[in-house]
Amino acid sequence: MMAENVDIEIRGMSCASCVGRVERALGQQPGVVDARVNLATQKAAIQVEGGTATASLLDAIETAGYQPVVESLDIPVTGMSCGSCVSRIERALGKLPGMVEVSVNLATRKAFVRFLPGAVSSSRIHHAIREAGYEPQEAEAPQPADDEDREERRLRHRVLLAAVFTIPVVLIAMGKMIPALEALLSSLMPHRGWMGIEWLLTTPVQFYAGARFYRAGYAELRHANPGMNSLVMIGSSAAYFYSVAALLVPGFFPTGTAESYFEAAAVIVTLILLGRYFEHIAKGRTSEAIKKLLQLQAKTARLVRDDETVEVPIEAVVPGDRLLVRPGESIPVDGVVEEGHSYVDESMISGEPVPVAKQQEAEVVGGTINKNGALTFRATRVGGDTLLSQIIRMVEAAQAEKPPIQQLADKIAGVFVPAVIAIALITFGVWFAFGPPPALSFAFVTTVSVLLIACPCAMGLATPTAIMVGTGKGAEMGVLFRKGAALETLAKMDTVVLDKTGTLTRGRPELTDFEAIDGHENEVLRLVAAVEAQSEHPIAEAIVRGARARGLELPAVSHFGAEPGYGIEADVAGHRLHVGADRYMNRLGIELGQAEARAKAFAEDAKSPLYAAVDGRLAAVIAVADPLKAGSAEAIAALKAQGLEVAMLTGDNRATADAIARQVGIQRILAEVLPDQKAAEIRRLQSEGKRVAFVGDGINDAPALAQADVGIAIGTGTDIAIEAGDVVLMRGDLRGIVNATALSRRTHRTIIGNFVWAYGYNLALIPVAAGVLYPLVGVLLNPMLAAAAMSISSVFVLTNSLRLRRFTPDIDDTSPVTSGEPQAGQVHQAQAVKAARRSI
Repeated sequence: MMAENVDIEIRGMSCASCVGRVERALGQQPGVVDARVNLATQKAAIQVEGGTATASLLDAIETAGYQPVVESLDIPVTGMSCGSCVSRIERALGKLPGMVEVSVNLATRKAFVRFLPGAVSSSRIHHAIREAGYEPQEAEAPQPADDEDREERRLRHRVLLAAVFTIPVVLIAMGKMIPALEALLSSLMPHRGWMGIEWLLTTPVQFYAGARFYRAGYAELRHANPGMNSLVMIGSSAAYFYSVAALLVPGFFPTGTAESYFEAAAVIVTLILLGRYFEHIAKGRTSEAIKKLLQLQAKTARLVRDDETVEVPIEAVVPGDRLLVRPGESIPVDGVVEEGHSYVDESMISGEPVPVAKQQEAEVVGGTINKNGALTFRATRVGGDTLLSQIIRMVEAAQAEKPPIQQLADKIAGVFVPAVIAIALITFGVWFAFGPPPALSFAFVTTVSVLLIACPCAMGLATPTAIMVGTGKGAEMGVLFRKGAALETLAKMDTVVLDKTGTLTRGRPELTDFEAIDGHENEVLRLVAAVEAQSEHPIAEAIVRGARARGLELPAVSHFGAEPGYGIEADVAGHRLHVGADRYMNRLGIELGQAEARAKAFAEDAKSPLYAAVDGRLAAVIAVADPLKAGSAEAIAALKAQGLEVAMLTGDNRATADAIARQVGIQRILAEVLPDQKAAEIRRLQSEGKRVAFVGDGINDAPALAQADVGIAIGTGTDIAIEAGDVVLMRGDLRGIVNATALSRRTHRTIIGNFVWAYGYNLALIPVAAGVLYPLVGVLLNPMLAAAAMSISSVFVLTNSLRLRRFTPDIDDTSPVTSGEPQAGQVHQAQAVKAARRSI
C-alpha cells in the first residue's frame, strides 16, 4: 500500500521530552510508518499507510497532552440536487490528505470541512469539489485568527499578571532579610501575617499564571514520561506547598525549618513564563523566511471572461483560466503569457536581480512582480502546485527534518529528565541525612534547585532553531535545502564532484570565435548563417544565434545540399558557399594555410572548428563550443580554498574534458562516463573513504545525485528539478555551491555551539544546584537563580541561532553577465581564494 505524508501543527510543546512523547504516541498508532516532530516549527511530519484515519493521529496527540491545530470552513456549493450529490462530494473531499471531517448538507447547500492546514489548502478543497462536478463559492466563514499572535498575547498577559503579584512577594521576602526593614514589617504585622500575605499573592501566580505547567506536567507524568513542564511543576509546587504547610502547621517541622519559600515559587513561575515569552518571540523570528515567501502569494486575481475582467479570490483560480496582471502587481499563479510584453522581477524566486523580459509563450511564476507592462496569461499551476508553493513546502520540510545530531540529542533528552529526577531524589536524601541543621530546609532548597536548573528546554531548541534560520537564509540566497540533514552533511564534505554539461558549462553550443580570412567578418558570417539556418544540427543553430545576436539579416538560400560527415553547400546572394570540417575542404581542394593551425588551437580548447569557403576560396575559420558559465573558475578556486577536493565527471571524450578542466583548474577528471555509470563512480570515490557532494543538472544525473552523500541540483527558474537533489541552486551558478558550503559550515558550528552551551550548562550547574560548593565555600544556589539561569540558557541558544540571519555570502553570484565580463578562465582567482578563506 502506498505511503502518504501528513503534516500536523501542534501547540503546547516546550522541550525535547515533549518531542519524544508526541513521536512515541504517534508511532504507536496503526498505520504510522514514521513520525518526526520538530520543536521549533511546532509541527509533526508523519508518514502513514494509505487509508490511515487522520482523526486517530489527532487523538494520539491530544492524549499525549498537546493540541493539534485544525481549521474549519463552511463552503457554499451550487449544483447539488439529491442525496447522491452529497455522497459524491463527501467521497471526493474525504480522499484528500489531512481531511479530518467532512459533512455536506443538501438543505443548506453547504460543505463543512475540518482539515489540517499543513496538509491541504482551501484551494485544493475547492478544486476537489469542482472535479466532482459541482461549483464551490467563496467560503463564508473567515479564517481563524492567527494562533501564533493569540499565543503571544496569552503569554504576555500571563507574564504581566505574574509580575504584578510576584514583585510585592519578593519585596516582603527581601524585607525579612534586612534588619531595618524586618523591624518595620514586624511593627505593622506579625511574621506569620506577612507569610499569609505572601500566600495570597503567590496563589494566583501558581495556579492561574502557571496553570500551563500543571496541565502539561500532569499529562507528562500520567504517561510516565516526565519533561520540562514536570520539572517546573514539581519544583514550584514543592516550594509552594512546603510554604503553605510551614504557615498552617509549623509545629510539624523541625525547629528552624518552618520557613516560607513563596517568593521562590512565584519567581520560578514568573521567570520561566518570561523565558517562554522571549522564546516565542525568537522562534517566530526564526521562521521569517517562510513568512516572507507566504507574503508573496497573491490574495486575489483578475480573471478574464468574455473580454471582461473580474477580480476573484486566488482560491477560485483553476488551471486554464485567463488572467490579467497589471504593472506593479504580483503575478497570482504560474502560467504562460498569451498577450502583452513586460519585465518581471523574479529575484525572490530565482535570486536573479535583473528583471526578466516576458512576451508571448514565456512562463511566469506566481509570487513574482510584474514591472512595467500588462500581461494576459493562462494559468497552468495553481494552489499547492505552483513553484512558490513547492519552494515553501521544501523549506518547511527541510526545517522539520532532523539531522543526525538532533536524533542523538533526542535520545539523550529521553533519559535526561528521569536521570535529573533521580539526582534530585538523591540530593534530597543526602542533605536530609547528612546536612547541617536545619537539614530539611537545605534538602528542600537543593532539590528544587536541581529540578529547575536541569530543564532541557535549551537542548530541544539547539538544533531546530539553527536549521530553521540556516535554511531560511539559504532560501534568501537562492540555495534551497530540501533536507535539513543536508545542512549538517554538506558541512562535512571533503570532495565535490561536478558534472560538466549544464553545470560547469552553459549546456548548449554557442558561437565562440569567427575569424574572417577573406572579406568583411559580418558579411561572411551573414552568408554562413544563412546556409546554416537550413540545418537542424545544434552547431548550425549556434552559428545562427550568433549571427542574429549581432543583428544581421540573413539572405535567401537556394540549391541547398548536405553531405553527411562532411558539410553543407548552398547558393546565397549570388555566391556559392561550402561550410564544413577540414576533410570537406580537403575534398573540395581548398587550401587551409595558416587557418589549419588556428583550428587546431580551437580544438585544444574544447571547441569544434569549422571552415567556410565562398566561391571556392577559404573565407573564415569558425569555432563553436559549450562555453563555461560565468563564475565557474572563481567557484572552483573558492572550493579549493575551503579545503575541498574538486573533480569533474563527464561523458565527453578525454580531450574535451581535459580542456575544460584546464580552464577552471580541476586536476581530477573522470571522462567518458556513461549516464548509468555515474553513480558507480560516486560509489568508487566513497569506497576510498571520501564524503562526496555531487553537482548535476538534477535530471540526467539523478542516480549520481541520489548516490552522493549530498546531491546538489543546479538549475534555473521554472525548469528547476526540485525533486532531484538534497540541495537546489536556483540561480544555476556554481558560486552558489561556495555560499551553500560556507552557510552549512556556519550552521553546523552554530549547532555545536548551542549544544556545548546547553549540555555544558547543565553538566556544570547541576552539581552546583545540588550543593557541592557549600562544604567548600559556603555557596548554595537559590531556586530563584536556578529558574533564571534555565530561562537565560534557552534565550541564549535562540539568539545564537538567530545570528545566522546576519550571514553574508562570500562570493557574489547575482551579478548579471555583461559583454565586458572576462572569460571564466580569466577571473581573478586570488580574490576568490581570499573570499573563500573568510568563510572557513
